[in-house]
Amino acid sequence: MTDRLQDLTARLLNAAGQAGADAADAIAVHGTSLSIDVRTGALEQAERSEATDIGLRVLLGQRQACVSASDTSDATVATMAERAVAMAREAPEDPHIGLATPDQLAVAWDLAALDLADPAPEPTPQALEDAARSAETAARAVPGVTQVDSSSASFGRRAIHLAATNGFAGGYARTSHARFCVAITGEGLAMERDYFGDMRLHGTDLPSAEEIGRTAGERAAARAGARKPPTGAFPVIYDERIASGLIGHLLGAVDGAAVARGASWLLDALGDQVLPAALSLTEDPLRPRGSGSKPFDAEGLPTAPRDIVRDGVLQGWTLDLATGRKLGLQSTANAARGPTAPPAPSLTNVELTLGDRSREDLMAEIGTGLLVTSLIGASINPTTGDYSRGASGFWIENGTIVYPVNECTIAGNLRDMLKTVIPANDAKRHRSSIVPSLLVEGLTLAGD
Repeated sequence: MTDRLQDLTARLLNAAGQAGADAADAIAVHGTSLSIDVRTGALEQAERSEATDIGLRVLLGQRQACVSASDTSDATVATMAERAVAMAREAPEDPHIGLATPDQLAVAWDLAALDLADPAPEPTPQALEDAARSAETAARAVPGVTQVDSSSASFGRRAIHLAATNGFAGGYARTSHARFCVAITGEGLAMERDYFGDMRLHGTDLPSAEEIGRTAGERAAARAGARKPPTGAFPVIYDERIASGLIGHLLGAVDGAAVARGASWLLDALGDQVLPAALSLTEDPLRPRGSGSKPFDAEGLPTAPRDIVRDGVLQGWTLDLATGRKLGLQSTANAARGPTAPPAPSLTNVELTLGDRSREDLMAEIGTGLLVTSLIGASINPTTGDYSRGASGFWIENGTIVYPVNECTIAGNLRDMLKTVIPANDAKRHRSSIVPSLLVEGLTLAGD
């Protein structure tokens, strides 16, 4: 498959040159996915897809255009190139676009060290169905669970190859194995639901189907009798499974595209404290078996670990070549792209400094407050950082959980929230975002 994708990108670049492009880059992606869903012990849905997609970006001076297709015939490749060049002639000039220079390109990488593709055979549909059934059975066995909304198992494999007229060419493959279960407790208007799921690159790393189902069932059963919390200013603990979303707002604000547009609440914060002094936020695109890992970015630049925040201080933005040029900075090798669009900044694997206390220790510390396990909706002002989200979870009194909570809103300002955040030590090391439970003081809760 790698040779076929390499041939496709070479054909695309050759066609672009014949059509009159000054420069071009091409991408070829082959993906296979298989998913099985069961409900009440019966097969609910089975899907399998396999496709090859190709994309071409051509540059004429300071103009560019992108085209894509799922047909890889010579006629289609030639037509793509001709249309892309015609589109580029009509596109507005952008002084910041352009391929990497040869001295910027990755020249060697170690795919074996990244270990992104599971060498084991693709699981059979029956194996996935058996896993989904086992998860459903385990969830139903939990006292208090009234039904299982869905139980699924899936597998995917994706191979990608990039090439450009500046001399770069490279590719890699990635696999994914996933199991997911949603359980329900209660009936009618008293119905509450919760879930558990996991995804790993290698199937042997995935928790058992029974563990997936049992955890989903236990989480749902714990939500029986949920009610609104009191209204007021209280400390809030973001559970580990959703805490990465809070850090995600910071990561979104340092995205080079947002910064270049002036649409970031951290626009003036470079070199300023944005997290407590004891915390750092790092990116590591070379983490073995990391779901976001890759040896080079979508513009052929070599990836490397970097500090986004070091000792609480914001170190820089997340940049591709174009946004870097707009801001007068070097790319951070964070370009990502698919067949249909030009490169744009995107993160890989991130990690926040862990604390030295458990989530339960943080609960004991606050005494009274809210443990958030689920968030819905979002109202985030991109320029001020004002924050408001619907939430559910558990009310804490005297340091322990006393009842489940639903239908409440938490609000604050991200600048203030993140400067005082306190991390626990419970982050999951296999996730692309290694972020533990987080304590944030003084948020406004709207409940009863």
